Amino acid sequence: MAEALQVIAEKAGCVVRVSHARGSVPQGPWSGSGVLLTPDPAIVLCHGSVFSPFLLPAEHQDWAQSRFLLPDSFPPDIQIQVLRPAECSLKAPNRSWLGGDLAGNTPALRFNPLSNWHETPSGLRCHKAELILMLPCVPFQDAFSKLFNSTEQWRFGTEMELEEESSAPEDEAHILPWFALLRILDGDSHGVGGVSCVAAETLRKGDPVFACGSPFGSFCPDIFMNTLSKGIVSNTSGENNALILTDARCLPGTEGGGVYALSETGLHLVGIIVAPLCWKSSEWVGLTLVCAVNSILHCIRSALSGPHRALKTWLNPLELVAKSHGKMVARDGPHQQMLAAVVLVERGLTWGSGVIVNSRLVLTCRHVANGASSVCVRLQPSHGKSSVAKGKVVFATKDSSPYDVALVELDDDLPTSTEPVLASEFYKGIVASNTRDNSIGVTYPHLNFSIPITVLQPALLEYLHSRSLRGFRELDRVSHKIQVVWRLQREPVEGPLSKL
Repeated sequence: MAEALQVIAEKAGCVVRVSHARGSVPQGPWSGSGVLLTPDPAIVLCHGSVFSPFLLPAEHQDWAQSRFLLPDSFPPDIQIQVLRPAECSLKAPNRSWLGGDLAGNTPALRFNPLSNWHETPSGLRCHKAELILMLPCVPFQDAFSKLFNSTEQWRFGTEMELEEESSAPEDEAHILPWFALLRILDGDSHGVGGVSCVAAETLRKGDPVFACGSPFGSFCPDIFMNTLSKGIVSNTSGENNALILTDARCLPGTEGGGVYALSETGLHLVGIIVAPLCWKSSEWVGLTLVCAVNSILHCIRSALSGPHRALKTWLNPLELVAKSHGKMVARDGPHQQMLAAVVLVERGLTWGSGVIVNSRLVLTCRHVANGASSVCVRLQPSHGKSSVAKGKVVFATKDSSPYDVALVELDDDLPTSTEPVLASEFYKGIVASNTRDNSIGVTYPHLNFSIPITVLQPALLEYLHSRSLRGFRELDRVSHKIQVVWRLQREPVEGPLSKL
């Protein structure tokens, strides 16, 4: 499977680079990842962020409301290049690809994920390309607008946009749903791959996915081009799962890269990376935002079958690549049981996760309950509907305790369809918090504090058997040594004497 994915990445993964040399339009170049959809004609799909800096001022006022944009919305002399792996090394250029000359003079390095030098390194081919059209994926746009509220201080986009203080979150939100369709002008189809797609509605949470993109765009492609990462489907939303969240690690510059899923017939393109990094309230959220590729292709077919029928030349190959290829592979049973045991615990505007212990008990964190006597517990949607149960907070550790734990007892039994499982059977513990460096105010979402189930199980069993909270109260009386460990500190000990 790894070898098959590597072949797909080498043949379909590419980098799109856009530049302009004159006038008030920014020179760039800006670059990002792309996917070669069909070999003949050679059609590339990429994210629209690489084109947004070059949009003509007259078009910039209302482009967010446009159904699609044609090449005349951009300067006629912008240069579009597609970089892809070559079957053989290219002839060495007269200048270093890092921008230096033969005398060794090198300009200052602009480490921007959407910028790079004009020269192409050996081992890559650089092709001229033209823009066919640029358009938003409406199902993704609708799902995104419902989930992410600008008042919650969400920030999405590339490092280029985040570096510009004038860039507002609303501007980023307008760019996110847009994709560009390109045609390579000077490339032969020999050795060029294409991709087959699988519909995103076949995805379920927990399914493995593989992301293939080029971090930092066309910066140092000898190292970064077509980098692979593996993750799972963290969640989906929107019509036919148009919006996909994955924990596959992606970096700036991979927007426009492909996300692949495993089906009965192999690995197939299922989505396009939209935002490799996102922030909420100035903190990094370690999830990648992906748009379903079949939703994008459906919007493209709708646009090409409209008033601009002259562009329907591109329609047939896109229809072929949009077909689904087989069903998704069988899922592991424990994944679905674990998902059924996870609930959302809500206290007013505050919310957090919880784990079902049995049909009446939910384990969550103290900071989620936050002193409340009652909470609402929202269960996983069943048949498109979610159910809400009310519960009483029967125990919460003190603020001085390192164990951030609360126990909720529900007013009524959970529906049998939720298939509650004992935490001790599948879980090693519960996540209490991310790791935060208070000295510099940075949170690290991929490094979590978790309370082991071995600490909680005695208290849980005692409460289940005798309704006694004695075991939970012991969590408030832990030793100083445990508190020091949870604060990432060390016990002061006398070190060995030096031999010097």
